[in-house]
Amino acid sequence: MAQLTDTTTGTAGTKGTTAPRRGGGVDRSASRSARRRAVLHWVGVHALGVAAALFFVLPFVFLLLTSLMSDQQTLTRDLVPGTWEWGNYAKVWHTPGFLTWWRNTLLYAGLGTLLTVVSSVPVAYALAKFRFRGRRLSLLLVIAMMMLPPQVVVIPMYLFWAKQLDLSGTLWPLIIPMAFGDAFSIFLLRQFLLTIPDEYLDAAKVDGCGEVRTLLRVVLPMARPGIAAVALFQFFSAWNDYFGPQIYASDNPAAWTLSYGLESFKGAHHTNWNLTMAATVLVMAPVIVLFFFAQKAFVEGVTLTGVKG
Repeated sequence: MAQLTDTTTGTAGTKGTTAPRRGGGVDRSASRSARRRAVLHWVGVHALGVAAALFFVLPFVFLLLTSLMSDQQTLTRDLVPGTWEWGNYAKVWHTPGFLTWWRNTLLYAGLGTLLTVVSSVPVAYALAKFRFRGRRLSLLLVIAMMMLPPQVVVIPMYLFWAKQLDLSGTLWPLIIPMAFGDAFSIFLLRQFLLTIPDEYLDAAKVDGCGEVRTLLRVVLPMARPGIAAVALFQFFSAWNDYFGPQIYASDNPAAWTLSYGLESFKGAHHTNWNLTMAATVLVMAPVIVLFFFAQKAFVEGVTLTGVKG
C-alpha cells in the first residue's frame, strides 16, 4: 500500500508539474496567433490605404508628367518625358488672356469668400445663440435653400441682373449675392457655434459686453476652425465655378475666369495635350497649395461641426 501510495503520489506530482507547462504553451500559442492577426490586420489596412492613395495620386502624376512632355511624345506609350519641357508652363502663362482669367478668378473667389463669411457669421450666431419666435422656422428656411438647385432660379436671376441692372458680361451678378449670406455657410457655422458653451457668452455679458462685442471678442476667436472651413469651402466653390461665369460672362472674354477660360484654351490647343495639361496644372496648383497649408483648420472645423443638434 505504501509503495502504491508513493507511486500514486509521484504520478500526481508529475501531473501537477506538467499541467502548468501545458497551460503556458497554450497561452504562447494564443499570443502568437493574436500577433499574427494583428500583423495581418496592419498589413491589410495599410495596403488598402496605399491603394486608395495611389488611386487619387496617379491621375495627378500622369497629368504632371504629360505637361512636361514634348508635342511628339504626348499620348504615346512613354510615361516619363524624354526631355523635360518646363517651357510649356511659360507658353501657357504668356497665352493672351490667361493673366486676365487669373485676376478675375482671384477677384471672384477672394472677394466672394470675404463677403460670404462676413454676412454668414452674424446670421449663424443668431440662429445658434438667440432665443426668438420663429427661430426654428428660420432654420428650416435655410435648410430648404440648401436643397434648392441653382438651376431652378437661374432664369429669374438672369433676367434681374442682366435685364434690370444691365450687369451682363461681368462677374458682379455672382459676387454681389454673396454679401447676403450663403445657406450652406450659415448652416455649417450655426452647427459649429452650437459647440461653444453658453457660459462664455454669459461671462462676457456680465463683464458688460453687448451682443456685437461678444461676437467679435469671444465667439469669433473660438470659431476660427469653423470659419476657416466655411471660407475654404466657398473659395474652392468659386475657384472651380464654371456654371456661373458661363451664364453671366460668356459674351465678354475680359470677364472670363480660369474654369471657363480653360475650356476655350483646350479648344484652341486640342492637339497640344502637353499645353492643355500644363494649363490644368496651373489652374489646380493654387487650390492644392491652399488646402495643404490650411488642412488642419479645415479638418478641425469639419469634424467639430454637428456635435450638437
